[in-house]
Amino acid sequence: MYQMPDRFKFFAAVAATAPIPTTMRIQARTSLLHKLHRNKARNADFIVICHPKCGSTWFRVMLSRMYQEHYDLPPRRIVKSDEFYHHNRSLPRFLVSNGHYSYERALQDLLADAKPASEGGKKVIFLARHPCDVAVSWYLQFTKRTKAFKRELINSTLRVPVDRDNITMWDFVMHNELGLPALIDFHNRWEDNVINKHAGIVVRYEDLRTNPIDVMSRVVHYLGAPFSAAEIRDAVEFAAFDNMCKLEQSGYFKNSSMKLRDRNDPDTRKVRRAKVGGFRDHFTEEQVETMENMVRRRLSPSLGYHVGTRAKTRIAPGTIPRRHKRVPQHALLP
Repeated sequence: MYQMPDRFKFFAAVAATAPIPTTMRIQARTSLLHKLHRNKARNADFIVICHPKCGSTWFRVMLSRMYQEHYDLPPRRIVKSDEFYHHNRSLPRFLVSNGHYSYERALQDLLADAKPASEGGKKVIFLARHPCDVAVSWYLQFTKRTKAFKRELINSTLRVPVDRDNITMWDFVMHNELGLPALIDFHNRWEDNVINKHAGIVVRYEDLRTNPIDVMSRVVHYLGAPFSAAEIRDAVEFAAFDNMCKLEQSGYFKNSSMKLRDRNDPDTRKVRRAKVGGFRDHFTEEQVETMENMVRRRLSPSLGYHVGTRAKTRIAPGTIPRRHKRVPQHALLP
């Protein structure tokens, strides 16, 4: 029996509610998309939680490449939910979600009562990134790339809605509900949920940049996926920054989120800078100090973003070895 892919259901819900007056449209979309997101979460085997601009696209490109090469799947779509499953019913369903904004909060509600991976529950990965870097990239995403219907839904949940045409980067970064304070709370909450409640893993963007093969090997081991060291290396090379830029600009990927918005404005690109610590380029020394002090005071030290703290990829006890330079090929097999 034919099952409509999740992305078709999503766009059908958005299109069907477009003509409705604003207040009713927001209510209808929130309800419909919440139910769809909850169903996707229930059906998912693996869940990836990631705030926008924490590296989820890069991570998904590497993950997708491994599945596509190993199982001979169509190469131009990046996994977000059931893309693999619809081509091969033996493959897992994923859900990539921030678990926080508007209808995506359904994931948070569902996981509250779910079993941890150690007891047969869903395997959960949290992608983390330095909140100061996220804040800058999130500002550019929200003001230049986020689709109008998503901005409308997010703004409808805020006590202080954001006017993307007039808000400055600094005011956005200091915004309590979208900026750095909220990003710190987001990281604290999901680190605790994923590690302590769901026996999952936390993967840091910065570790991916430094040792992508090592980190993706650990991810593959955690998921129990049958990928060889060569397939992991190929995926990392395919998703290298320069190649990702070329793929985005050529329109290679079919995902609507990867469409080039403005060829003449680098800040509108999905693949923008991939720079660790790049937030410092946008602010005065005093502003940078304000941001870093906020991180030191409020962010969980175990995430490794405090000054003078050596960061490590956090892994739930008992899931995979804590210390090794490279996962041997045989260890990647289920």
